[in-house]
Amino acid sequence: MKLIIAIVNNEDSAVVSAALTREHFTVTKLSTTGGFLMVGNTTFLIGAEDKDVPRVKDIINKFSQTRTHNPSSTASFGRGFAEGAMDAPVTVGGATVFVLSVDSMDKY
Repeated sequence: MKLIIAIVNNEDSAVVSAALTREHFTVTKLSTTGGFLMVGNTTFLIGAEDKDVPRVKDIINKFSQTRTHNPSSTASFGRGFAEGAMDAPVTVGGATVFVLSVDSMDKY
């Protein structure tokens, strides 16, 4: 068994969640925020059998889009970027996926 942790842009989270649920995967959604750009994300926790991992990853990949984001100069966490350091558009979105082995899983 595997635990899949997928970090997806908020703009894609509803369609990713719906597609996973439609394929009968159990999904837990957490609201998260990226540290650098402070853009909203959704982190999915998905339990899956080893044989189902490629299908889960295909679904996430299919419905996670990349897009261009113009970051706010206030997204510096108080570190004070140099003048104009945050003016360039940044590619965001897509998904970051981690697959972890699970020794055991109990459902009560």
